[in-house]
Amino acid sequence: MRKIIKPCGFHCIKMKDLGVSFGDQVVLEHINLHIHCGSLTAIIGRNGAGKSTLVKAILDDIPHQGTIEFKNTEDGRMKKLKIGYVPQTLNLEANAPMDVYDLIASYCYRYPVFLRKKKIYEEIREALQVFDAEDLIDRQVGKLSGGELQRVLLSMAVMDNPDLLLLDEPVSGIDKNGMDLFFEKMDYLRKNFDMSIVLISHDLDYVARFADKVVLIDKTVLADGTPKKVYESDAFHQVFGGVSYE
Repeated sequence: MRKIIKPCGFHCIKMKDLGVSFGDQVVLEHINLHIHCGSLTAIIGRNGAGKSTLVKAILDDIPHQGTIEFKNTEDGRMKKLKIGYVPQTLNLEANAPMDVYDLIASYCYRYPVFLRKKKIYEEIREALQVFDAEDLIDRQVGKLSGGELQRVLLSMAVMDNPDLLLLDEPVSGIDKNGMDLFFEKMDYLRKNFDMSIVLISHDLDYVARFADKVVLIDKTVLADGTPKKVYESDAFHQVFGGVSYE
C-alpha cells in the first residue's frame, strides 16, 4: 500500500494536440490539457462527446495522435507515468468463485493466489481500509453491490502507487450515500496522495463541489478552468442548458 505523501505540486501531466480517429471519423482532436499532482480534474460533456475515448487514449489502449508527457524527475532521470484505472463496468459472473482477496492478489502480486500469505493478506486489507472496504476481503466478487465493487476497484487502482488515477464514470448507478462517500474519498486522495485524479462524470453538482478543474469536451476542448468558470461559460450552457453554478 502506498504511504501517504502530500502532493508535491511540481510534477504534471501534459497532453499536447491529442486526437483520435477511426477511419474517416474524427472522435477527438486538438486536446490540450495540463494536469498537476494533487488535483482533481473532472471531464464532462454530452453522451458521445468522446470522454471515454479520451481515457482509452491516455491508457494507450487505442491509436492516437499527439503526445502525453509526464514531467517529473527522480535521481536526475525522467520517471515513467504510472496509471491507475477504474472502468465504468467490470464484467463478472455472479457465481464466479473469486473473492476480493483473489482479485486484488492476482492483479497486484506475482504470487499464486491459492497460496495465501499472511503478509499479502494484511497488505490488501490495509489497502481496502482506505475506502472502508476491509470487511469485503473474503467476500465473493460477483456478490458485491455496485458501491462495494467500486470501493474494491479503487483500492486496487491505488495500490501500485499511480501518478495518475483515471476514473471512467465509476459511480454510475450508485445511490446518494454511495456518491457522498465516493467524492469524500476523492477529496481525501487529492489532499493526501501525490497523484493526479482525472474523473469522467455526469454528476454536475458533485463536480462543482469537489473538482479543482473542469474540462468540457465535445470532440475537442470547449471550455476548461475552475468549475465556476466552466459552468458560467457559453459553451457549457449550449451543452447543458439551464444548469447553473452554485
